[in-house]
Amino acid sequence: RRKEERNQQFTVEFCFWFFWGGREMSSDSVDSGIGIDEIVSAFKTSVVVKDRKHMLKTYKKCFVGSEAVDVLVREDIVSNRKDAVAVGQLMLDQGIFHHVLREHQFEDAKLFYQFTEGHGEKVTRDGSKVSWSDFIKPVTKETDESLQPAMPASAATPEIDFNISEQLAPLDEHNLRLLDSVHPSAWQDPKAKPKYHMVVIGAGTGGLVTAAGSAGVGARVAMIEKNLLGGDCLNYGCVPSKALISAAKAYHSVTNQKGLTEMGITVEGATIDFGKVMERLRRLRADIAHNDSAERFASKLGVDVYLGHAKFLDKNTVEVNGQKLTFARCTIATGGSPRLPDVSGIKELFEAYHKKEEGAPTIVTNESIFNLTELPPRFAAIGNGAIGLEIAQSMTRFGSETTVFGRGGRIMAKEDEDIAKILQDQMASEGTNFELGVEKYVSLKKTGRTNGSYPEMEMEVLLKGGQSKTFLFDALLVAAGRTPNVGNLDLEKAAVKYDKKEGILVNDRLETSSKGIFAVGDCCTAYKFTHVADFMARIVIRNSLFFGKDKFSKLIIPWSTYTEPEVAHVGLYEQDIAKKGQVVTVQKDFADNDRAILEGETVGFVRIHTLKGSDKILGASIIGANAGNLISELTLAMNAGYGLGSVASVIHPYPTQAEAIRAAGDLLNKNRLTPTV
Repeated sequence: RRKEERNQQFTVEFCFWFFWGGREMSSDSVDSGIGIDEIVSAFKTSVVVKDRKHMLKTYKKCFVGSEAVDVLVREDIVSNRKDAVAVGQLMLDQGIFHHVLREHQFEDAKLFYQFTEGHGEKVTRDGSKVSWSDFIKPVTKETDESLQPAMPASAATPEIDFNISEQLAPLDEHNLRLLDSVHPSAWQDPKAKPKYHMVVIGAGTGGLVTAAGSAGVGARVAMIEKNLLGGDCLNYGCVPSKALISAAKAYHSVTNQKGLTEMGITVEGATIDFGKVMERLRRLRADIAHNDSAERFASKLGVDVYLGHAKFLDKNTVEVNGQKLTFARCTIATGGSPRLPDVSGIKELFEAYHKKEEGAPTIVTNESIFNLTELPPRFAAIGNGAIGLEIAQSMTRFGSETTVFGRGGRIMAKEDEDIAKILQDQMASEGTNFELGVEKYVSLKKTGRTNGSYPEMEMEVLLKGGQSKTFLFDALLVAAGRTPNVGNLDLEKAAVKYDKKEGILVNDRLETSSKGIFAVGDCCTAYKFTHVADFMARIVIRNSLFFGKDKFSKLIIPWSTYTEPEVAHVGLYEQDIAKKGQVVTVQKDFADNDRAILEGETVGFVRIHTLKGSDKILGASIIGANAGNLISELTLAMNAGYGLGSVASVIHPYPTQAEAIRAAGDLLNKNRLTPTV
């Protein structure tokens, strides 16, 4: 062993284990250049595993404790046998191996131990993994019949959660591949450890980051998910919606005859195959899914993955699939669900559609819109926020007659009114209809007629001013807000306070009313964005496992709506800043930006708010092409404490749309300068 390295720091994993486990081990005992993965790999490679006999009984594939201690010392992992026992015990606690009868801890003695098997996906006799495709009949291609899962009758097959497979349609090769990643059909839960440093409930973005980050610093971590790993973002949100939007944008670019004619381009005969659009969406989603897969988290990241419903038993214990998991810390990351508006008849029709009842009209949320395989001739969306607008614009571009319903007389209530108007005008020019003066949604019912394969619906609304109006359409997207998933967790048993509308109540450190239990993501915040859940998880890792005092209120949060033009914002709005004192606002239109002119994308502007007498950036809004990318420069400046004047001093390549940000800084500097001669 290299003596010069004996006095270096422990690896992060060992520091964490000793801090939490109370292990006593000299700082010069463990080679600081070796991480836990390397230790386990070296150990498995070097220790002798074979069948062994004791008192006429044979124990299959095991090793001897004293021989394992020899290996740990011989391989220079530790310098003495006492510390080898401590390291071996840590590996046993991690579930890497166990005593053959599970009666002993790790000892420097002639005791038999076996490497742990059984956490992960079940395999067949030939060694291949059990897949969802093993339980689904071949896809019928000869007819236009809808595709349905068929479960085997044999009692010997693993049980399948029907609700899981029915969340996705059609069950083609791409969705089966997705399911194999994020909810394997025959997954085996691990045997629960005696105690976890961190138990994570929910495997959306917030849960995945919490689990991966905690395991990365050496914690014993369990993650529980009852539905699909990846949560909304992978399965029903960011990922599939952007695939849909990109296809709609591409089709619009070749059918926008005015723009093409100005460039001297003529495109004739462009058509849309909506079925192929959605197949591409499913394929790309499945391609990305491995990053969030159960197999990756279990085998690569060292997280104990449980697929089932979690319930609290007390302040330090949850139960899943009959096993009790005891924890020192817990993070609730259960996300949110779409909320149905108060419309007579909508609940019954919604349930009928999702139960696949014959003749049920198509009523979808973001959790089922991406199951469509045929383009609805007439499409409606209740909700004028990001989800409703992104999907509505795409459906219009694909060729649906689209109507967006909303209250308040405008779209995007939180954005500046002129920005919202620019987007609404653009969408209206493409053919989207808006009914934004709804006072009440009165009723929704079937008409009994069909339009192609779509049963027709009729919705009556009461408009402001008392006028009643009826609308006909073939598919309805409900995007009228979300409800936090806080039910059926038995939070009361853990003394976790919550509100059914607001979600789990947390302090600025993201800790709940129950000490040691934290929450992240849509279940506890109004900022329902993937990137916010990500950074909430980072806060929780620091605050829960170490001595961090990070505050959620200190995060500078940008967001973007991926319509065309895009709308992005960070920081405060002008009405918020008015409370702090006088505000100076600078604005540069893309009509004055050379790159925007050359691209034919002159709609929109960059608007930046600063406090009078200072160049400190307090907030910014951008509407235009690539606004979601452009907002990051201003977010970085705000996060680093750089003023707009400093941003203006940064050389930007010419010609780029980002020059509009620099030009806004120049404008502020110009207004602040006073000639000296």
